[in-house]
Amino acid sequence: MEEIYTQGVWMAESLQQRTKTQEKVWLTVTHMGDPKAAFLLVFPFTYFINRRAGVAVLWAAAISEWLNLVFKWLLFGERPFWWIGESRLFVNKQPKIHQFPSTCETGPGSPSGHAMVTAAVWWVVVSSLGSFLYSRTHSVLLSAAPYVLYVVMLVAVGISRIFILAHFPHQVVAGSITGFILGIVLSRRVPEGRPLLFFFSLSFGLLFGALMLYAGLKQLGIDLSWSIALAKKWCSHAEWIRLDTAPFSSLTRDCGALLGLGLAQYWKPGGWSLPWAPRALSLAISSMGLYHVNRLPLPVRPQGLFYSLFFVKFVLVPLIVMVLVPGLVHLLTFKKKKD
Repeated sequence: MEEIYTQGVWMAESLQQRTKTQEKVWLTVTHMGDPKAAFLLVFPFTYFINRRAGVAVLWAAAISEWLNLVFKWLLFGERPFWWIGESRLFVNKQPKIHQFPSTCETGPGSPSGHAMVTAAVWWVVVSSLGSFLYSRTHSVLLSAAPYVLYVVMLVAVGISRIFILAHFPHQVVAGSITGFILGIVLSRRVPEGRPLLFFFSLSFGLLFGALMLYAGLKQLGIDLSWSIALAKKWCSHAEWIRLDTAPFSSLTRDCGALLGLGLAQYWKPGGWSLPWAPRALSLAISSMGLYHVNRLPLPVRPQGLFYSLFFVKFVLVPLIVMVLVPGLVHLLTFKKKKD
């Protein structure tokens, strides 16, 4: 394993040296591959094009990120930005690399969450798009185009994660393969029309299941905060350590989004039926709303309060996209027609 890690470090150095001019591109790609982007960008955009695909995107994002957290707790993967210092293998020959604000994530590194969630979520999107194109054109070549873009996207996200020292190559490959399999499975089991009790039980079941796993591993003497300590120790800028990248943040995001999905479907079964122009308006307003909700500052102390508010923040995401904004647009356009 040490040899694999070492080769990964030299690969990251080579990427940084050879693609210096593309630094902004890789940083943009890694932000687009952030699991948070699946909830705040991909979900609303997809939902207002195709309701079922939008629900499937949110479903795949939440379940794949939750499973990624569990895998990380069990696999104990290192991250390059701290392993370089901890290994003490580069005392005589330091690699010519540097960190970025997105580098210093605090969870374990294996498998890559960016790659895993991106692979699961975008499989839902491209498979829906590919099926749509084939049904309209009956062209195998044209319907295959989204799948080609899917592979290109996964490769780009993987390279960006290696470039910024967040992951080793094998972690990216493992995340991509796992996410691809999850995307296929989850896209076939979209929870449309399920009762609120299903989502309530699922949300709190996943929450307490993860907490029980955490407590159980702690009882066995396994300190799951080891990665947080290493991230704080080796991150080149203390302000780059953010609580919203911690493992419990992803847990509360996933469980909150699933509960919000259940509430949205309970309050407005079937969603709002809107023509294309009101849908486009709904997308624009929803995007602005989610932008401001995401930017709401949360108190980081006590941490329990932060995670509770973070949970509530992502409960609001499906409600804003599926109920509140489309309902408001429907009300406004209905009045206009009546007049």
